[in-house]
Amino acid sequence: MTEPFAAVPTSASTATAAAGGDAAPLSAAQIAEALDRVRAAVTRSVVGQDAVIDEALVAFLARGHALLEGVPGTAKTLLVRTLAGALGARFGRIQFTPDLMPSDVTGVSVLREREGGGARGFEFHAGPVFTDLLLADEINRAPAKTQAALLEAMQERQVTVDGTPRTLGPLFTVFATQNPVEYEGTYPLPEAQLDRFLLKIRVAYPSAEAELEMLARYSAGFDPDRAAVSPPALDASSLAALRSAADAVRVAPEVREYVAAIVRATRDDPGLTLGGSPRASVALFRAARAAALLAGRDFATPDDVKDLAPAVLRHRVVIAPELEVEGRTADDVLQSVLTRVRAPQ
Repeated sequence: MTEPFAAVPTSASTATAAAGGDAAPLSAAQIAEALDRVRAAVTRSVVGQDAVIDEALVAFLARGHALLEGVPGTAKTLLVRTLAGALGARFGRIQFTPDLMPSDVTGVSVLREREGGGARGFEFHAGPVFTDLLLADEINRAPAKTQAALLEAMQERQVTVDGTPRTLGPLFTVFATQNPVEYEGTYPLPEAQLDRFLLKIRVAYPSAEAELEMLARYSAGFDPDRAAVSPPALDASSLAALRSAADAVRVAPEVREYVAAIVRATRDDPGLTLGGSPRASVALFRAARAAALLAGRDFATPDDVKDLAPAVLRHRVVIAPELEVEGRTADDVLQSVLTRVRAPQ
């Protein structure tokens, strides 16, 4: 496959204007090389989480946000920080706590004296949300009003402070984390906010071989907190071109029908009290295109849809109480849905 992927211009912002400017088309070989460089840069620090890295890249390429769920110590923070460095993007982190206020996220206007003795005026101090890759750490520890401060930013790529809308950069992506085993003092995310996340990524323990490899690296002197900062694997124009290439991935009518069939099947499944919305169909469509690009193709296949369906849907459906009592999970029900819905040949 030697034809270049068509590139669609993306909008610019003052924060990262280069990333939003016109992007020259990249060939298939250039796309594969660029994504391999990013993967290699991240895996130098994050061991044994290759599937998680790929899903995080899917979220970024599809211009979506991701919710990372895993127990403490599974490299969630390290993953996002390293990914931002590999992409040459700005990294920001917010530690969500019960006393965190919305203004701590979005920023605040401060009354200042004008130079030269002029009249006083308000000066806006931008909050940590004004970045490219934002790690919202333990998002379920903040109250609902603070969680809601992210809603406008995630959906509209802007925040409104004192009635003034302020645009975020074109690369703005939220990676939020939550602990699945500790619920004391937490505030469950409402469905309205969960639906804003393109993917819910399960971050499991690494394999025994990966854990031994991690220990071997530490034995050799590796420390991610003190390691020298590596140069970015990509520049801003390459990021824009990669996202444009994902937008240009072809999805055949039968694959689109497969996407719709899967999501519609969740609405009729007796094991679910809430199925996927039309937004879930769009999310699965976008994720499948990005997954195809990661696989080096300019067309999506039914396998791309099937592989990403659990990550796209697990936080958008609600399992029936009787199944939850039996220890069943949303992933269990979704696997039965995927088995039942016939994939196109």
